[in-house]
Amino acid sequence: MKIKSALKYILNAISYGILFAIAFLLLVPNSNTNSFLQSLFVQKKQSPAPLSFAKAVSLASPAVVNIYSEEIESNPRYGRGARKSTRLGSGVVMDSNGYILTNLHVIQNADLVQVLLQSGQLFPAELIGFDQVTDLAVLKVNATNLPVIPQVPDQESLAGDIVLAIGNPLNLGQTVTQGIISATGRNGLSNTNYLDFLQMDAAINEGNSGGALINSNGVLVGINSRKFTQSTPQLNIQGIFFAVPYQLANKIMREIIENGRVVRGWLGISAERYLTDVKGFIVQAVSPNSPAFSAGIQVGDVIYQIGDAPIQSITHALDIVAETKPNTPLVFKLYRRDKSLETTVVIKALNN
Repeated sequence: MKIKSALKYILNAISYGILFAIAFLLLVPNSNTNSFLQSLFVQKKQSPAPLSFAKAVSLASPAVVNIYSEEIESNPRYGRGARKSTRLGSGVVMDSNGYILTNLHVIQNADLVQVLLQSGQLFPAELIGFDQVTDLAVLKVNATNLPVIPQVPDQESLAGDIVLAIGNPLNLGQTVTQGIISATGRNGLSNTNYLDFLQMDAAINEGNSGGALINSNGVLVGINSRKFTQSTPQLNIQGIFFAVPYQLANKIMREIIENGRVVRGWLGISAERYLTDVKGFIVQAVSPNSPAFSAGIQVGDVIYQIGDAPIQSITHALDIVAETKPNTPLVFKLYRRDKSLETTVVIKALNN
């Protein structure tokens, strides 16, 4: 009992001491003590963290490389010796074993291609293959355990997505520009024009070509390609740049690694328009000696199914054909003068 009483006495003394100290500090006009008490009893308002893409950039930027391509030029008309010219570009490490994606125009006609990693390592690069249609090329450096860009196999972009373009513009060093996707393209191998690419307003300058276009999570969404140009220099065009969509770029890379080039299927027709009521397209022309000609497809036929796939659009049909391996037979279902017919077409290789 004596111990309990003693503890009670001590606790009471401590409590009274604390209360007396607080009362004294409140009564004495001292700014330091008041601020101290306010910090104890008043919760400070915290400012929200600033919006930043630093994490996304830190994930992707180590895999974006600088590319220097050298070409030996000679001009015998002026009696001069050989002259070396260097072009700038960027590339993206897609595989830790040294496979790098870039633009064809970055390394075209180059006698020597060198790849500079962000770590400072410099490697000579070997050209594995290229695709003129999409302006893509695959390089290989003799290195392993390289930093690889984050990738999502089923990555799809939407108009309005925030994107960041990473590259080496004008050899200033690695630079990031920000924008949004203005319009999206397709992912099939039949791509032939600007409409098939991602359009965005993230600035692309000389040296940016072949670099990475990433989303706000640092995931690769495209390979930076070029800015919009046309034959009317009087127009001041701004904010129109293009990138090859990730799924298409990855598909092209795999084709080049496997075959050394992109092999596209060829049917040999041109289409007029898509009919929404029958969900098929009208054959406008048939090339002589083409697979379509050999299979008996005629002008005016309405093709509504290829293999097991109903036709959703003309571009969908072209993609099915382009992605079919040569010498593969495909069953085409079509309407001819209100009659439903079937014919087998042996797809051939498109001669680029």
